[in-house]
Amino acid sequence: MAEGEDKDSKTEEPTEKKIRDAVDKGNVPFSREVPIFASTLGMLVFLVFFLPNSVGHFTETLRDLFEQSDGWRLNNGGDAVALFQLLFWEASGILLPAFALLMGFGISASVLQNMPSPVLDRIQPKLERISIIKGFGRIYGAKGFVEFGKNIFKIAAVSMIVAVVMQTEYFRSLDFMFMDPTLVAPDMARMAGKVIVVVLICTATLAVVDLLWTRYSWHQDLRMSKQDIKDELKQSDGDPIIKARQRSLARDRARRRMISEVPRATLVIANPTHFAVALRYVREEGGAPIVIAKGQDLIALKIREVAEANGIPVFEDPPLARSIFAQVSVDNFIPPVFYKAVAELVHKIYSTKQNSRTPDARS
Repeated sequence: MAEGEDKDSKTEEPTEKKIRDAVDKGNVPFSREVPIFASTLGMLVFLVFFLPNSVGHFTETLRDLFEQSDGWRLNNGGDAVALFQLLFWEASGILLPAFALLMGFGISASVLQNMPSPVLDRIQPKLERISIIKGFGRIYGAKGFVEFGKNIFKIAAVSMIVAVVMQTEYFRSLDFMFMDPTLVAPDMARMAGKVIVVVLICTATLAVVDLLWTRYSWHQDLRMSKQDIKDELKQSDGDPIIKARQRSLARDRARRRMISEVPRATLVIANPTHFAVALRYVREEGGAPIVIAKGQDLIALKIREVAEANGIPVFEDPPLARSIFAQVSVDNFIPPVFYKAVAELVHKIYSTKQNSRTPDARS
C-alpha cells in the first residue's frame, strides 16, 4: 500500500540532476531485444555472404574424405588427431565468421544504445538482490509480465514461421536424401534465409516496441514527488537556514571590519543618530574622498562612538548624510555631486587644525 502511494505521489518530471545521477550509477535504459535483432541481422549477413562458399568447401572436403577413405591411415592415435585437426580447421572456417558477426552486431547494438562506462556500484554485493520478496516483485511486476509477453511472442512467431517454411519446402527437403551433398548446402541456406528474414522482421518490430517501452519505463521510474524536488533543491543550493546563517555571519564580519576602519577616517557625517558616513581624505594620497564606513541606527551610533573616541570630527548634516548613505557604497569614492559639500567640511577641519597650530608657532 505504501509503495503504491509512493508511486502515486511521483507526479513530477525528473530533473536533469536526477537523470545525471541515474546515468552515473549505471541506471540507463537498455532494450535486450535490440542486440537480439542485431545478432539476427548478423546471422542473415552470414547466410548470404559467407555460408555458401564456406559450406561448399566443407562439403567437398567431406566428400573427398568419404570417397577416398582408403587414403587416410588410422593406425594409431596420431592419425586420428591429424584427421580431427583437419575437420576442426575446416569447420572453423564456417563457425568463426558466424561467431564474429554475431558478437560484432550484438556488441555494436549495445554500445549504440548506451556507451559503456565502469560503475563499481553495480558489481557491489547487495542483500536486496537476493531478497525473495524483491525477486518475487520483479518476476510478477509490470516489467516481469512485459518480459513474459515478449518471450511468448517470440516463441509463437518463430514456431509459426518454421512451420510455414517447412510446409512449403516439405517435398524439397525430402529430395535432400538423394541429392549431391554439394547441392544440399545452398538449398538449406536458402530455406534458412527465408526463416531468418521473417524472424528478422518480427524481431525488428519487437525491438522498436521494446526500445520505446524501456525508455518510457525508465523515465517513469525516475519521476519525482514534490518533496523529492524540494530536497534536491536544498542539496544543490544549500539549506536556506544554513545559508541565512552564513549570510548573517558574513554581514557581521563586514561590519566589524568596517568599524575597525573608522579610526582612519578624516570626518564623519551624521544625521544625528539614524545615519552615519565615515569619509577619508588625505591630500597626499590623492583622489576624491572615499567612504570607508557607513551605517544606520545602531551601527551609525557605533561609528559616531568610535569616531569621537579617536578624536575624529563629526558633522551633523542630515540631507548630506542620507544622500551619501543611499548613493555611495563602502570603499568607493564619492561622486562629483558631493565634492562641494564635502570640501567645505574638509576645509573646516584643516582650518581648525591650522588655527590650533598657529598659537604654538607664535609662542
